[in-house]
Amino acid sequence: MSELKFATRLNSFASGPHMYWPDLQGKPSVLQMIERAGTVNGLTHLDLNYPQHMTTDVKTMRQAIEAAGLAVNGMQMRWDAPEFKIGAFTHPDAKIRRQAIELTKQGIDAGREFGAKLMTLWMGQDGFDYCFQADYKKMWEDAVSAVREVAEYAPDVDISIEYKPNEPRAYSIFPNVTTCLLAVEEAGSPNLGITLDFAHVLFANEIPAYAAAMVARRSRLLGLDLNDGWGKRDDGLMVGSVNPRATLEFIWQMQRDGYQGAYYFDTFPDASGLDPVREAETNIATVKRFLKLSEKLNNNPELSAAIARQDAVTSQQIVNDIMLAR
Repeated sequence: MSELKFATRLNSFASGPHMYWPDLQGKPSVLQMIERAGTVNGLTHLDLNYPQHMTTDVKTMRQAIEAAGLAVNGMQMRWDAPEFKIGAFTHPDAKIRRQAIELTKQGIDAGREFGAKLMTLWMGQDGFDYCFQADYKKMWEDAVSAVREVAEYAPDVDISIEYKPNEPRAYSIFPNVTTCLLAVEEAGSPNLGITLDFAHVLFANEIPAYAAAMVARRSRLLGLDLNDGWGKRDDGLMVGSVNPRATLEFIWQMQRDGYQGAYYFDTFPDASGLDPVREAETNIATVKRFLKLSEKLNNNPELSAAIARQDAVTSQQIVNDIMLAR
């Protein structure tokens, strides 16, 4: 357990600022959020949004992160500028597409300075809202060619696509695991892979463990966003709070497939004003419990036999005895 990497969303630490900074006027700064993240027992890493979190020079940020006892797990691209509203990699204007690609390369370079070897691409702006709005084949080619160029720019860095069915666009160009796998195959770069966000997978009406198995079969699982939700939107709830059995199967599947990356918490304590420190510590404790339960599922001949014959009654009884032990 001591070698596990636990990372989280830095913006979570703006939640309930009065709990940590009773005299603060306005929102906490990035450096203040880093300081607060350092108080989470068991947290080892942070992910940084590029360019939004680059509010000061890299040296100052590195010192703050190190002082908090943390490291950078990876960078996450955010094309939030107004010019990217109708697309970053798929914008109809070639100059804007080029701007998005070059900005992504800058984000990779910044990550290198933090010692991070992972860049996550959540292409939220790349999609469409109306029938007769998009040339689908061109939009797809623009997206795939941009991902390929970014990956070829940094062969020493893992480039990971994180999918989501929609939001902010009505329909995303990469809405589910199958389209991502197709994009990775067409791009053909060995350092490409996929990030699975548990709530996004539910939102896409997919089974998390099945999605993980398909990624392991056809690509690489480079990133993991753990959270939970009701499947109707990106809720960002605490790990295992709604779908504990599906979470256990998800983690068990990833373990069997050899996942070695960080357990990253993409949860939203700020949505309801939760204490982000307690929330993060609860997420860490929950994952550790699920990992222990997964160990009990391993090398279980009765469970293996039940799954082999698709005997749902027996498999549920076995899992119940493990999850709901008296």
